[in-house]
Amino acid sequence: MAYTQKSYLEHVAVRVRDIQWHINFFYEVLGMEVREIDGPADAPRQYWTLGGMQLISAPDFEAPPSNDAGWLAHLGIMVEDLEAALAAAQSWGVKALPQGRNWLQLPDGLAVELIQASGDSVARVLAINPRA
Repeated sequence: MAYTQKSYLEHVAVRVRDIQWHINFFYEVLGMEVREIDGPADAPRQYWTLGGMQLISAPDFEAPPSNDAGWLAHLGIMVEDLEAALAAAQSWGVKALPQGRNWLQLPDGLAVELIQASGDSVARVLAINPRA
């Protein structure tokens, strides 16, 4: 089940071992569409989404432990429909975190906090083109 709502974060760059898995997760679960690709579409070196993710392919990357002060703590992502996003995430093998059911850990260790946006605030933010 694909999450059909939209989300917003502008932007954060993260290194990931499996860039295609992360591209698919952020698109299918959170509705973050492609903004730019560096390299071939089937094996990009970098991938930027509308909504703020920059994924950097690093197949040998090993994330430091989550309690390491040098590691990114988490991403807070505003979603149009929290329940739908959580339902869509279930089939992705993400791990629940103790902070609450809206906190998920992705396979490379990245933690995301999904936050219910009010009204049409996500659509209004996404309508802004900060690069225009």
